[in-house]
Amino acid sequence: MGPILLLFLACLGSGTRGQAQVEYEPQFLEALENHTVTQGRDVIFTCVVNHLGRYKVAWIKSDSKIILAVHTHLVAHNNRLSVTHNGHNTWKLKVSNVQKNDSGTYMCQINTDPMKSQMGYLEVVIPPDVIDEDGSRDHSANEGGTLKLVCRATGIPAPNVTWRREDGKKIFLRNVVPPEVVHVYTGEVLELSNVHRSDMGSYLCIASNGIPPSVSKRYIVQVNFHPKVVVSNQLVAAPIGSDVLLHCYVESWPKAMHSWTRENGIKLMNIPKYHMEEYHINEYSLNMNLTIKDLEKHDFGGYNCSSVNALGKAESTVRLTELHIPTKTTLIPVTHDTGRRKVVIKQKTQPPPTKKPRKKMRMEEPTTSPPAPQIPTRPDWFDQQNEIDGSGYWHRAHFLQIFLALLVISAIC
Repeated sequence: MGPILLLFLACLGSGTRGQAQVEYEPQFLEALENHTVTQGRDVIFTCVVNHLGRYKVAWIKSDSKIILAVHTHLVAHNNRLSVTHNGHNTWKLKVSNVQKNDSGTYMCQINTDPMKSQMGYLEVVIPPDVIDEDGSRDHSANEGGTLKLVCRATGIPAPNVTWRREDGKKIFLRNVVPPEVVHVYTGEVLELSNVHRSDMGSYLCIASNGIPPSVSKRYIVQVNFHPKVVVSNQLVAAPIGSDVLLHCYVESWPKAMHSWTRENGIKLMNIPKYHMEEYHINEYSLNMNLTIKDLEKHDFGGYNCSSVNALGKAESTVRLTELHIPTKTTLIPVTHDTGRRKVVIKQKTQPPPTKKPRKKMRMEEPTTSPPAPQIPTRPDWFDQQNEIDGSGYWHRAHFLQIFLALLVISAIC
């Protein structure tokens, strides 16, 4: 630093010989502050000096021994630097759009003998960034193989790299003993050993170092395997004239061609007679449904559900048989939901029971006035009625007969 100071003193011609008056020594009123700044922003160092007199203030980047400015004159050839003076005791050095190489120690120096100076440190921090080394985000392997996902990140301070699945499922680590299952894995390299189809999906590499924003990169994991077809109900029965639903479950990757065929090899098309639907569960599995409408005799037989991809073919068969239902009575359509298949059958009902007509008793009024009858304690017609219906109870006809008898008695009296 000695040669720099001598050059500085010589350039300024700051000798003080021959002066008898008393001078105050320059002094710093405030310490030069330290700064931590995100790359791309601006920073200002402020130096406050009292009693500067005939001395000068210079700005120096001490770690590289480079004079940046003297008083208000910029020395360094850097258009991102500027210096200002308020005309009294405050000098400022501004660094615009700070970059990584701007980090270091900055000195505010007064050319006294010996010199006076104070220093402040500038730390430039950089948000994390993920290096795209291979340029590919899709990674695939056959089931049982191994995949390595590599995520390199830069930033100041050094970023922390973590992995998680985008769908929130757990990560299976089969390369350690014993195997582990975690939600978050820390490290730049994620190794998936003995991969299974359940490992398929999107994985996120997340880099963070406390400087916002954190960044992430998506990796797509694909596991190739032979198709698999499962039929839950291999035998389905339905009556003629009904609609029936056939169902099968399929797993395959890479993507496969799916179809329904008759056992004689005829491929079914999506027409009004046959309605085919596919419901995707995840990347590699789906449900296949076939609805056959208005069943006829020739519709009964075997139906094949098949899946074909680059690794092979798989199929399974559903056998549809006729369900015989007696047709003696009225038919009412009833839908039975069996979960994975829906069969519409017709259920017979019995007609309501018919009521037997009751015999009406007829009483003839006498042409002449008979002597006043006496009401028997147990009329003969009571026994007669009991013989008719066998119920042992009086019915409305009984009360009608009593009422008519009472009318006859009142007429006589």
